[in-house]
Amino acid sequence: MANGYLTTHVLDTALGLPAAGMTVVLFRLDGLTRTELRRLVTNADGRTDEQILPAAEFATGTYELEFHAGDYLDAAGDAEPRFLDVIPLRFGISDVDAHYHVPLLLSPFGYSTYRGS
Repeated sequence: MANGYLTTHVLDTALGLPAAGMTVVLFRLDGLTRTELRRLVTNADGRTDEQILPAAEFATGTYELEFHAGDYLDAAGDAEPRFLDVIPLRFGISDVDAHYHVPLLLSPFGYSTYRGS
């Protein structure tokens, strides 16, 4: 059985605050097939209340996180039209016993990510 799991943390670098209320969707990719596994919303700390992919469902493969930044930025009062909307991050999981943390640093006009701890 796998011991690994997947988490995220979204920070609004323009405001210097966690990005609360952002929808995050996880997909598993198998060739051309894209299957939605989970849909969560970030809490006041910019994290999800539960693991995005818990150990019981954790498996090697290719995944994609969709961060629904446009809706979050609209709620923060940013200008229309949006520069950023849905941000897809595609990544691979190769170690079923590792913690994969995929954070997003967001501003209205850019973002960055990395494999965190």
